[in-house]
Amino acid sequence: MTTENIQTYDVIVIGAGPVGENVADRTSAAGLSTVIVESELVGGECSYWACEPSKALLRPALMRADATHVPGIDPAVGNPLDVEAVLAHRDRMSAHWKDDGQVAWLKSAGIDLLRGHGRLTGERAVSVRTPSGDTVRLRARHAVALSTGSRAALPPLAGIENLRPWTSREATSASTPPGRLVVVGAGVVGVEMATAWQALGSQVTLLARTDGLLPRMEPFAGELVTERLREAGADVRFGVSVVAAERAADGEVRITLSDGGQLTADEILFATGRAPRSEEIGLETVGLTPGDWIATDDSLTVTGVPGDWLYAAGDVNGRALFTHQGKYQARIAGAVIVARAFGERLDTDRWSPHSATADGEAVPGVVFTDPEVASVGLTTIEAARTGRAVEVVDHDLARLAGALQYRPDYRGKARILIDPDRRVVVGATFAGPGVSELLYSATVAITAEVPVERLWHAVPAFPTISEVWLRMLETRRDS
Repeated sequence: MTTENIQTYDVIVIGAGPVGENVADRTSAAGLSTVIVESELVGGECSYWACEPSKALLRPALMRADATHVPGIDPAVGNPLDVEAVLAHRDRMSAHWKDDGQVAWLKSAGIDLLRGHGRLTGERAVSVRTPSGDTVRLRARHAVALSTGSRAALPPLAGIENLRPWTSREATSASTPPGRLVVVGAGVVGVEMATAWQALGSQVTLLARTDGLLPRMEPFAGELVTERLREAGADVRFGVSVVAAERAADGEVRITLSDGGQLTADEILFATGRAPRSEEIGLETVGLTPGDWIATDDSLTVTGVPGDWLYAAGDVNGRALFTHQGKYQARIAGAVIVARAFGERLDTDRWSPHSATADGEAVPGVVFTDPEVASVGLTTIEAARTGRAVEVVDHDLARLAGALQYRPDYRGKARILIDPDRRVVVGATFAGPGVSELLYSATVAITAEVPVERLWHAVPAFPTISEVWLRMLETRRDS
């Protein structure tokens, strides 16, 4: 037998990942009563199955790769990793898949938590099915924010429900390295998990249906990552896909490839994209289609729904599937909700706290492979696709004293794209050890639209890899 309660709040947030937490933090801090609804762990995908555990697995592999090439360091650092210690560190970084700390933070911030599955039932109305089977009905005075994130998208492969494949969740939380791991997918998850598990002792086969890794980035980035994966012992294959796979009675995975080849593995990871977690949150009750990405305007207000009460931030809106972009959106959604609740006029200027312009013009991302890849803004592929004129400036990072101090055998490349009319940087890609620390400077240059002439006066310290900015400007001047 179920019981029903009706509770009223100023703001209801569905989804307690980093995005939902940030929306709730901002509305609660402004004095709006806020409840957050979560069906799994408070802290979301990033804390337990994505950002935190994946980087905990990758960091030892990348540090070993760097250390083995630095003169004077004990050659023993090149020995196999201590798998038990790495996995224990991963478990700590994932809080052992317990959310006590996050729950305590919500309480300290004055945010109520309701555990259960939340779904819209109409305008400003949410129904929550609790773990005990009760139904709690919520009503929002001002806003409902959807921050339900995304999930791994599996391919339409016959019998996949019986295959028990890995997705990103299993890949980041596995308790032991599989002896043989087949990774399907050439994107960020695929290459990062191939890097991690190869370093932890698995024999990895990486299958890409494209002709290179990281196909959305500059081609040189994927080429460098491919080179290092193969040097580490991974089997990287291009132009091939899985047409059939089954798990035998002994647990072995038997795979048939599009080129007629056969593989056997202990586990198979499908890293073939993401899908919105929007299929069971009641979108149909407000005229939207369940299972679709939820479209918003730059204030993160959901389009196609009358009134300014429904918001979507983070992966579920499909604008930019990164935790940092979701948190950026959360800050804006929270500011918009607060402004509207108190009757303030929204500032629609592109630099205002009420407009998510960075989702389109300067989205930074790092791939934590060996070597690292960091990219923000436009790529030459996207420029060609859209017919946008750009000036391309390249530089070999191995020619920098700072890079050679980092690793004597340094291999890497930098590229910036310049708008020839406005004379500002519109895109940057770096591939090489340690380049993730170059990304924020590139993001600032693009977002602030710093004229190239002015960049000459941003002096990089010597000897650091940041000196590449000066060298690229010199290359452009001399060309």
